[in-house]
Amino acid sequence: MRKQWIALSAVVVGLDQLTKYLITQHLTLMDSIKILPSFDLTLRHNAGAAFSFLASATGWQRWFFIGLALVMSSVIYVWLGRLSAQDKQEAFGLSLILGGALGNVIDRIMHGYVIDFILLYYKDWQWPAFNLADSAICLGVVFLIPTLFKKYNY
Repeated sequence: MRKQWIALSAVVVGLDQLTKYLITQHLTLMDSIKILPSFDLTLRHNAGAAFSFLASATGWQRWFFIGLALVMSSVIYVWLGRLSAQDKQEAFGLSLILGGALGNVIDRIMHGYVIDFILLYYKDWQWPAFNLADSAICLGVVFLIPTLFKKYNY
């Protein structure tokens, strides 16, 4: 059972790393390509976590986020192994989260920061730049939360 979900995580990692490679081959830091009126591809580097949390710290955050992601990835791997065949939605969500976490860990190990490139905005409002790994994590949470509420009768 676990193999198919790890394969999905590997696909997420592969797509994440491929898109980051392509972006870095075509853009330099802070360059943008307008895709739609409120959507640009913009190369950014994020040394912090979500919404650039701790990005301005002195460098310790790199190792902290690598360690945290590896611990959580190990927990998710074990969790996936304990699921029954009926827990498909839970496994799907966990697989997306695992793939996204590992995609960003690869960036932190290789570069010291995460490569972000998806920029959504409207007039003067701008969402923080993100990447496919971040999207997979968010989508995974969307799939995971309802299963946990149902499983634990909330």
